[in-house]
Amino acid sequence: MAVGQQAPDVEFNALKGSGTIKLSELRGKVVLLDFWASWCAPCQEELPLLDDMSTRVKSKGIEIVGLSIDENKADAEHFLTRKSSWALTLGHDPEQKVADEFKPPKMPTSYVIDRKGIVRQVNAGFERADAKKIEAQLVDLASGE
Repeated sequence: MAVGQQAPDVEFNALKGSGTIKLSELRGKVVLLDFWASWCAPCQEELPLLDDMSTRVKSKGIEIVGLSIDENKADAEHFLTRKSSWALTLGHDPEQKVADEFKPPKMPTSYVIDRKGIVRQVNAGFERADAKKIEAQLVDLASGE
């Protein structure tokens, strides 16, 4: 999935509770779609930072979606016990159908998607300093449209 392309209209299961999440249902919002896994060390650092970010940016029309590619749902759920509650939207892609559509180059990878569903940024990998950069991308996009 390259910058400037329309994000595919994928659907995946919610990780907490039941139901599904469809990417097209988030149109009108700026979306950060983040692929993560419980076994990925950078993901373990990134996801709590994205969760904190979600609390700060939700009111600006920004939705952060953390999509686990763990084959075993219990592994992802165990990872989530690190915090008592999560503000970001959590999904599960055990067969990696969504990952196959986006083709993340490494774990984690996040995609900044604008209100019309166009991919505007791809952030491959994660270092602590990336959190500020990602938040700035989201806020700039949300305020510039």
